[in-house]
Amino acid sequence: MKNLNLSQRVKKIRNQKGMSQELLAENSGLSLRTIQRIENNETAPRGDSLKRLALALNTTPDEIIDWQMYEGKGYLTIMSLSALGFLFFPILGIIIPLVFWILKKDKLKHVNELGKSILNFEITWCIFLFSYWILLLSGAISGIMKHVTPTSVLKIYIPIILLYLFNVIMIIYNSIRISKERNAKYVPAIRIFK
Repeated sequence: MKNLNLSQRVKKIRNQKGMSQELLAENSGLSLRTIQRIENNETAPRGDSLKRLALALNTTPDEIIDWQMYEGKGYLTIMSLSALGFLFFPILGIIIPLVFWILKKDKLKHVNELGKSILNFEITWCIFLFSYWILLLSGAISGIMKHVTPTSVLKIYIPIILLYLFNVIMIIYNSIRISKERNAKYVPAIRIFK
């Protein structure tokens, strides 16, 4: 899908809208032969023809001709999986997707929304993780950890293990959704990036 030429792009948008060539010709005011030439890559719409096509397809001329804004499903999937960097260090789950987001947020469709969603989720996750550590350390200082046994140590790490497991599941679940061209759902997330 990345290297669609203009003719394939018009045909793809027309098919997504459930329109026939005849209906597109009628709605755009262009002849059926012109629509056929455009879709057969014999001619490229310019100026008024491009505006008419965009209007008939309920889109913008930029959407039709701007290849850089075309959805990069592979990039979105890799961007989603990049959040797994948290496994090495919690903040990497924020930094790596942030880099992916900054590099392509204005160049690929859906990167801006996905980047904000991942960052909001990962920042929220880090807040939970660090809040737990702060509560744990403040509790340890006040004497909660007087009697250290293997069972008490395990109880301390169970919430951390669950937090890490939840993060991995969310990332993999959303990466699969993205690869199937569905919207990602990173929850819970404090809306820091809007």
